[in-house]
Amino acid sequence: MPLPIKSEHAEQVSFIHAAKKYLRANNKEYLIPVLFAIPNGGARDARTAGSLKMEGVRKGVPDVFFACARAGAHGLFIEMKKRKGGYLSKEQKEMMDILRDEGYVCEMAKGCEEAMDILKMYERGDV
Repeated sequence: MPLPIKSEHAEQVSFIHAAKKYLRANNKEYLIPVLFAIPNGGARDARTAGSLKMEGVRKGVPDVFFACARAGAHGLFIEMKKRKGGYLSKEQKEMMDILRDEGYVCEMAKGCEEAMDILKMYERGDV
């Protein structure tokens, strides 16, 4: 039976939960604090948007960062998308190219399961 389609938000929440569980199960609970979301997206009023822009919010920055170096990479960025229909914007593609050039692994994940596969691959050093 196919899984119900979740929103990008729900997929990201599921991923963070699964990633914490995975890290705990592999005796790497100490890495949980360096797996975090970067809340750049979302609808907001003009005043809040202006304030966040002054604070350094940037279009295109991926949704999740794992600040853990592996196999010569400085860290892992994951841009979350829902399992069906999600695509990268021009700004996201450009930002991910810049981050890759600077030594980070950047991947798009369509859903929690794909994001977990990426995290496990990165954690093993298969970058």
